[in-house]
Amino acid sequence: MSFLSQILSKPWLPDDENQAPDLSPKPRGVGVPNERVGLWIFLAVVGSLFLIFSNAYTERREYDDWRAVPELSLLWFNTGMLILSSIALQWTRLLDDRERIKVGLILGGVFACAFLVGQLCAWQEFVDMGYLVSTNPASSFFYLITGVHGVHVLGGLVALLRTALKTWGDYDLNQVQLSVSLCSVYWHVLLLVWLVFFGLMFFS
Repeated sequence: MSFLSQILSKPWLPDDENQAPDLSPKPRGVGVPNERVGLWIFLAVVGSLFLIFSNAYTERREYDDWRAVPELSLLWFNTGMLILSSIALQWTRLLDDRERIKVGLILGGVFACAFLVGQLCAWQEFVDMGYLVSTNPASSFFYLITGVHGVHVLGGLVALLRTALKTWGDYDLNQVQLSVSLCSVYWHVLLLVWLVFFGLMFFS
């Protein structure tokens, strides 16, 4: 019996109960990956930011100087591109084949790029119609919201590119699938945010 066991022993107990506690480190159980926890924390911050924008937008449009921006058919196209991108990533999330995962990531990225290009074209159309940042509060909010949202989409594309590079590398398939899952969740949140603001701007 070791010295530590002698100290921790209890001579007044039966031998089967007189066992020193096991002080050896226990293996940690499998929990939620740190990457997933980090993503949800980041999405909570992003959600709070866009919630502040939506509250400010709703309150500001009650003033008399508010002149709503016209609805562009191009914005419907852009919305469709973002929906398709989200669907492509959700489909990719369910795959377990590297080659098909590559195809899904490429499709998701192409549709997301089409969305961003479409948003820039929408900005140009508004500028051509005379709706500048300083024209009225409604146009200011449009540029602010779509600009911040576009930056988040661009950041998602960077993460998507890094995930795609993993499929061409020696990364374990489980690690690739985790990255794809995180990208798809991020994309779904961006789609939800865009649909909420699209509804606020043109249907409320």
